[in-house]
Amino acid sequence: MIFAIKTDIAEPRAKTFTFTAQKTMYGGKTIAAGDTIYLFASENEGGAGLVARGVVTAAQAVAKKSGVIRQTPRVSIEVKRTALAKRPLGRADLKPFADWDDGKPQTELNFKFYRQATDKIVGISDKAAKFLARCF
Repeated sequence: MIFAIKTDIAEPRAKTFTFTAQKTMYGGKTIAAGDTIYLFASENEGGAGLVARGVVTAAQAVAKKSGVIRQTPRVSIEVKRTALAKRPLGRADLKPFADWDDGKPQTELNFKFYRQATDKIVGISDKAAKFLARCF
């Protein structure tokens, strides 16, 4: 599976990244070392959307807190950057794709990242991954 993360990325051009206790949705909790991941600098944190592609070098599930009934699975990952995005792709680019049943990769990304604006790791389809690859 291929993944994408939207989170605060302080230094988008860094060669390695560590993301601690990240929320997961849409299959994101299955992320593992060796997986490809697309990195989006969260616009909620002043970022510009898609900034890089990388490979996960380590992944560790975060233990659930005792006494809390409903918890979104969280995972900590380390990523080695393999490419920098050559063209921007952010919320403004994806916002027009809101027909949730149209099957377009842009719509999938808009739905998974921006329908609920929280930062997260998500699993993406091969179709969405091919679309993102065109940004590199």
